[in-house]
Amino acid sequence: MKRIGDILTRNKTTVEVEDGTNYKQVTIRTNYKGVVLRGSRDGATILTKNQFAVSAGQFILSRIDARNGAFGIIPEELEGAIVTNDFLAFDINEGEVERDFFNVFLQSPIFLEACIKASRGNTNRKRVEESFFLNYQVNLPPLSEQHDLINQIIKGRTKIAVAQGEITLQQSLLAKLRQAILQEAIQGKLTVDWRAAHPNVEPASQLLQRIQAEKSRLIAVKKLRFGKPLPKITDAEIPFEIPKGWMWCRLGAIAQHSLGKMLDHGKNKGTPKPYLRNLNVQWFRVVLSDLKEMRFEDHEVEKYSVQKGDIVICEGGYPGQSAIWESDEPIMFQKALHRVRFLANGYDPRLFVQYLKLADEAGFLRKYFTGSGIKHFTGDALHSFAIPLPPLAEQAAILERVEALMINYRSLEAEIEHSCIHAAHLLQAVLKEAFAPVSS
Repeated sequence: MKRIGDILTRNKTTVEVEDGTNYKQVTIRTNYKGVVLRGSRDGATILTKNQFAVSAGQFILSRIDARNGAFGIIPEELEGAIVTNDFLAFDINEGEVERDFFNVFLQSPIFLEACIKASRGNTNRKRVEESFFLNYQVNLPPLSEQHDLINQIIKGRTKIAVAQGEITLQQSLLAKLRQAILQEAIQGKLTVDWRAAHPNVEPASQLLQRIQAEKSRLIAVKKLRFGKPLPKITDAEIPFEIPKGWMWCRLGAIAQHSLGKMLDHGKNKGTPKPYLRNLNVQWFRVVLSDLKEMRFEDHEVEKYSVQKGDIVICEGGYPGQSAIWESDEPIMFQKALHRVRFLANGYDPRLFVQYLKLADEAGFLRKYFTGSGIKHFTGDALHSFAIPLPPLAEQAAILERVEALMINYRSLEAEIEHSCIHAAHLLQAVLKEAFAPVSS
């Protein structure tokens, strides 16, 4: 067993920061992501004048975030950079530890444990206590054995790299498989034989007439606003051909949609209720682990609630990302989300979310976004969004076949996810075994 102080020696090369001199500053990323340049500044803008210089090849840690993996080796480009007393820099004693071995040692659970145990103080102000850290004992093999151990770890890493390369390839192929399933479903290619066996189903044109009749009824009883006439869909808007009996239409022709309530703590009144926001909506699922509350008045509940079967779509953040609300209990929603309800049950929400996902992956959804920096899928854009409308009976057949194919897809996905977890844990297991205390 060795003390960390046997292999590391604190280096305190003091620097008096001078106005008119340019200084490189250091920051250390958490989760083993290393030491990088924070920026370069004139000494006149640096308030703390007593700092420390660091040299390439030194080990450095953050007093505050070492317990979160914020440590590493100073790279060549940061030679001569300065740090405050919030960082501890050390020279590596190469008479006790090979440099390559030490670099591997930094990634071991044993070293992170030392940083965690050396971090003292209350929960929000824990800092590495230097004396405790340097006196912490670790299992370090003799110098003569370190080289052989490094070779073993390098071989292990090579095997892991090969496995991760295979996993990356499988993930790419799986993504293409999912896109192919969605593409063939939305283009009607999965149901070619179904259409041949069902030649007399109600065509989409008649379904659209029924939907428009329901829309007129809702307008008449003032449950839906009349709205602007929708323009004809142009050839340039059609991304692919659809089968005979289908038709292209705009979302606003077959669905009602609206944004949720604006969050304004100063103006919102009523009873606090949990609500959905942008971050709660992911593809195909709603995440309820981090719900916020907003005040809603009684007359706002119907207007701003999501009912079972409604689709919620991100307006910004990740525009177009969507899921179906599956719960029997309604929930409120914020202005960052669209709520979509299809009229006359004329379009299966599951099929629409699948189409949005295809449009996102294939790239033709983004032409409906606005904004030069942060993109938005506005209400007007959603209203004019062109979608293929299959006959109602065929929609059910499409979803049945997609689900059958997705069973195999999910099985493959689970296998790849298991492989990812295994690869991620493999190196840590090798390191843990290498540095575990020797049993007496």
